[in-house]
Amino acid sequence: VSNLRGPRYVSSAPKGGLIVSEEFRDVKLFTSSSKLVCSLRNKHGHQFGNPAGVCVDVEGDILVAGEQCHTVHLLPENGASICLVSADLKKPTDVACSFFGQLFVADTGENCGKSLRIVRPPY
Repeated sequence: VSNLRGPRYVSSAPKGGLIVSEEFRDVKLFTSSSKLVCSLRNKHGHQFGNPAGVCVDVEGDILVAGEQCHTVHLLPENGASICLVSADLKKPTDVACSFFGQLFVADTGENCGKSLRIVRPPY
């Protein structure tokens, strides 16, 4: 994958391929053959600020840590972005999900890792 603007974090995509966060810009979804599927900023109309860590949950939705906004957002395949965490984060830089519905957040602002339970709002 080329022509990225400050690539930061990378994860596998829900249907194969790649998710890449770009510094101060966007999160992009690519196929396994490195073709751009979409800009998640454009698809969801979401301003990321400074997107950092990215991952995919067991439902196939994409999660993005936002350093500037101090949040973690869930980006479903269809629909608007959902703020999952907006409290008690100083500088979330990376995220990971377990098969059991746990969200792990690396918070460099507090020099710690946090384990949270993912509770999905009704769509």
